Amino acid sequence: SPSPIFSCFVFYSVLLVIKMYIIAIITGQARLRKKAFANPEDALRHGGLQFHREDPYVERCRRAHINDMENILPFLFLGAIYSMTGPSLAVARLHFLVFFVGRVLHSVAYLCALRAPTRSLAYTVAQIPCISMALQILTLVAAYA
Repeated sequence: SPSPIFSCFVFYSVLLVIKMYIIAIITGQARLRKKAFANPEDALRHGGLQFHREDPYVERCRRAHINDMENILPFLFLGAIYSMTGPSLAVARLHFLVFFVGRVLHSVAYLCALRAPTRSLAYTVAQIPCISMALQILTLVAAYA
């Protein structure tokens, strides 16, 4: 059975992947609601080529999703490797929880257009555990480089 640390990592990772799916669904729903389709065949299906267009809110949703992919993917790699380095459960959980909360707040700030610098603060908070994990991993494996 997986270690408690890896299990904790998997818990937060799966929640983050579900969050990414939710943002994708929100983006799709916004496309339908705003009638702003990226592909002509979708526009034709939903009323005509005039709906093959961009919408500011749809683009905001899309950027939130892209930002998730750019940040959650590295976390999945770093967290998996970090879990194998033998950190204490409490410290590992703190890393995973801070990243998770930061990314959830980032998405809320993005989708709700919260006042600056809310989104960038959430982004920065989520980057701290990633940088910490990366440095700890590098410190452990540097001798083999």
